[in-house]
Parts: sequence; structure tokens; C-alpha cells
Amino acid sequence: MFQHKYPIFVRFSKLKKMIKNSVLKGVFLIGLGATSYGMLATFVKIAYGEGFTTPEVTIAQFVYGITGMLLITMFQKSKKGNDVAKASTKNISQLVLAGTSLGMTSIFYYLAVKYIPVSIAIVLLMQTVWMGVLFEMILEKKRPSTQKIISVLIVLFGTALATNLIQSKVALDWRGIALGLLAAASFTTTMFTANRVATHISSAQRSLYMLLGGAVIVTGFAIATQNTPFNFEIFMKWGIVLALFGTIIPPLLFNAGFPLTGIGLGSIVSALELPVSVLMAYVLLGEKVIFIQWIGIILIILAIVIMNVNVKKTA
Repeated sequence: MFQHKYPIFVRFSKLKKMIKNSVLKGVFLIGLGATSYGMLATFVKIAYGEGFTTPEVTIAQFVYGITGMLLITMFQKSKKGNDVAKASTKNISQLVLAGTSLGMTSIFYYLAVKYIPVSIAIVLLMQTVWMGVLFEMILEKKRPSTQKIISVLIVLFGTALATNLIQSKVALDWRGIALGLLAAASFTTTMFTANRVATHISSAQRSLYMLLGGAVIVTGFAIATQNTPFNFEIFMKWGIVLALFGTIIPPLLFNAGFPLTGIGLGSIVSALELPVSVLMAYVLLGEKVIFIQWIGIILIILAIVIMNVNVKKTA
């Protein structure tokens, strides 16, 4: 009897180990993607310090981002041939439309860091936690669970601490706050629509069409607001860096990691973007972050954990 059972036990142990390793791999991939996103705003702020404008920064990022995704898509097609799922005209139009909110997110977020510290802007961007719940409630008629309500309350309290609204004697620029919240709203729209459109095609194809939609918005913004001659040095100095950390690496890593971890664990790990962004601003920009702000940041991350722990259990 033991001779029959032992191989089964060995195979089960190997399977269990493989699953564990795949989850760890997913955590690693999502962690890298979140870290990449977290670095982005600091690089934009440094570019501003060198005299580059928001239109120049966004145009360079999207041009290189589209080029990178196009090359990746072509490589996948040459390697897999007809096995690559093709997007229909309807799929493409839906993704391009969804991508317009991606372009608005970049514009609003990059404008926000002109008026407020990066450490505050990233906290405002994380308001997607309660905005996503609100979107579900309005558009899908989903009543929020107790966990989600608790998470929203924790996020709001954490935001008050993280932005230092309670103790701060220096008033934050209302333009930066408004733009940060608009960035969060448009990013919530991107997540809400993108995860429901053309999910059968590759992540590179989906990212490419969404970037094309975003490019339309970014180009229109640049034409309307760029009052000085376009400084093409942005392509040499910061374009590739911004595209890699903002539009190429994170989507690819997230799309590879989330299937391995599940939505719940993946969402928790992706919250790493918040402390990374604050640390980058502290180290490279010299932004001061006091103890009470760190408490607020921890509370926001805790809210994300609470919101997603049930998803993990039921997945």
C-alpha cells in the first residue's frame, strides 16, 4: 500500500511547491511593477526642475511607450504567429476609448506634482480605493460590503494624516489637491473599464491600443497648452526612463503577476507603490515626511489589505 501512496504524496508535494513558487513569482513581479510606478512622479519632478514642461514630459513618455509596446507586440506575433489572439475593430475602438482616461491620468498627476509634494500627490492618487467602491455602487448597483465601508473610512482618515492636514500650518495649493483627485478619478475609470474590455488578447496589445487612446488626449493637451517651442531634448534625457517606468514595465509585470497571485493578494502587493513613491521623494527630492504622515500611509495600505482579504479567500 505504501508503494502506491508514496508516489502520489511526492507528486502532491511537488505540486504544492510549484503553486507556492508561482505565487511568490507573482508577488515579485507585481512588487517590481508597483516599485516602478512609485518612482515615476519623482522623475517627473526632476524633469520639471530641468525646465521641461508637462506637455513635453507626457508626449515623450507616450511616444516611447507606444514604440515599445508596438515592438513587443510585433515580437510576440513573429514568435507565436497565428496563435496570437487578434483584436476586432470593436475591441480596438473600446480600448482606445478606455485609454483616453489613461492620458488624462498622466496629465492630471503630472500637473499635480507641480503644485504639491510628490508624497502628497501619491496619497491623493490612492483615493482610487474609495472611488472604485463608489463606481461599483453607481454603475453596477453593487452594495458595498462591511469590509469595503471600513476600508473607505480608514482611507479617508489615513489620507488626513498622510497629507498632514491636521497639524500642517502650511496650506497646500488647492490646484494640486484638485488635480490629484482628478488623477485618481481618471485612473479609477481606467481600471474600471480596462479590466472589462478585450481581456482575451495579449497584455501588450491591450496596452498598445490604450496608449494610442491616451496619446490623443496628451497630444491635444500639448497643442492647447505648450506656449514655448517644444524642447526635443526631453526625448534624450527623460523620455525612455518615463516610458519604461510608467507605460511599459508596470503593465507587463502586472499582467504577468496578477494571474499567479489572484486579485486580492495582487492588489495588496501593488500598494507598495505608495511607500516607494514617498521614499523616492524623500531621498531624491528632499521632501520631509513626518511620523504622522507615515502613520497615514500605513493606514491606507491597511485599508487595501482589509478590502482585498475576502477576495483572496473566495478566489
